[in-house]
Parts: sequence; structure tokens; C-alpha cells
Amino acid sequence: MLVIRNRLLPIGRRYGAINICGVLFAKRDMQLTHEVINHERIHTRQMIELLIVPFYIIYIIEWLVRVCINRGDTYRSYLQTSFEREAYRHGDDLDYLKHRRLYAQWR
Repeated sequence: MLVIRNRLLPIGRRYGAINICGVLFAKRDMQLTHEVINHERIHTRQMIELLIVPFYIIYIIEWLVRVCINRGDTYRSYLQTSFEREAYRHGDDLDYLKHRRLYAQWR
């Protein structure tokens, strides 16, 4: 996974890294542990399964719906998306991608 350290992406203090089309953009002070890299690799697998563009469309729609449900709490809504729930749940299992089922974010 290509990692680019920068000051601009991701936007916001609560976010340390963002995966865009399989490229990881991380803040310069972000500690990239094996768990963080695995979390982002799970997102890459999700993107590949959904052919990249639909992944982002579904992600944004689900996040927007959750923002409405959570009365504007964008961070809580981010954590509640199906994609993030899977990645956070299995981020510390470094062998997860070896046995991950297709479309596991919706199971």
C-alpha cells in the first residue's frame, strides 16, 4: 500500500488517515501501526469488491443518512457506517483478509 504523509488529508482533527483508491494519505504525526494499515487494507478490499466508484457513492449516502439520524454528529455517523464497522471490528486481526467473505461489511 502506497503511503503519502502530508498536512492536508484527511481533513479534520479526529481523522489521521484516509484511503483514496488504495492510496493511504496520513497526517505526518500519525503513527501507522500494523492495525491501522490493516484497517485501510480492509477498505481497499471493500473498494475492489464494489468497483471503486460505487463504494464511494454508497459510503457517502450511508454516511449522510446517518448524519441525519444522529442529528448532525458527523464523527459518530462515520463510525456507524457499515464499511467502518467492519474495518474497526477486524483491524487488529492481521489475518482477516485471508478468510474474509465477499461483501462482509453487510453481513
